[in-house]
Amino acid sequence: MSKIDHSLFSADKHALEKEYEVCPKCGSELVMRNSKSGPFLGCASYPKCDYIRPLAHHDSQQIKVLEGSACPECGKPLVIKNGRYGMFIGCTGYPECHYIAHDEEPDGAPQLPACPKCKKGQLVARSNKFGKTFYSCDGYPRCKYTLNHKPVATECPACHWPIMTEKKTASGVVLQCPQKSCMHKLVES
Repeated sequence: MSKIDHSLFSADKHALEKEYEVCPKCGSELVMRNSKSGPFLGCASYPKCDYIRPLAHHDSQQIKVLEGSACPECGKPLVIKNGRYGMFIGCTGYPECHYIAHDEEPDGAPQLPACPKCKKGQLVARSNKFGKTFYSCDGYPRCKYTLNHKPVATECPACHWPIMTEKKTASGVVLQCPQKSCMHKLVES
């Protein structure tokens, strides 16, 4: 035990906090700072210099060029890339062209019913920040009608509300009225 170097266990400095980089703006040392979004590197002479940099670099890396595919905006080949939010398909001419391929619904996808509250808008599928799908009126912010389950254009036999929601259970598909005052259920066969 006598061979332990006690200078390695000093509590005044954390091993990851010492960063031997210099600020590109002013030449001061970069130090680790914390915010509500997490840790980042910032300039040690903060009020005078406001340079910050994220700890992790999330540069998109090209994985494979897709042969026979062309960017609809500039005509250059498309490539599979690995980026900050996972894999995606984008254009090889990136800084000039910002095209990213998105999953489009097929043309034969079933149409969602009209908004029963405002009767002007159409219900559309959206996803929240956690990736969960919900359904709301496309007339937002005028109409704030939302549903957690898929709407079906079937009138409720109890309260005559123009739509019902489709819930999948262990016993099968159940149609339920979205009105809290009704909540009538129909078992679909």
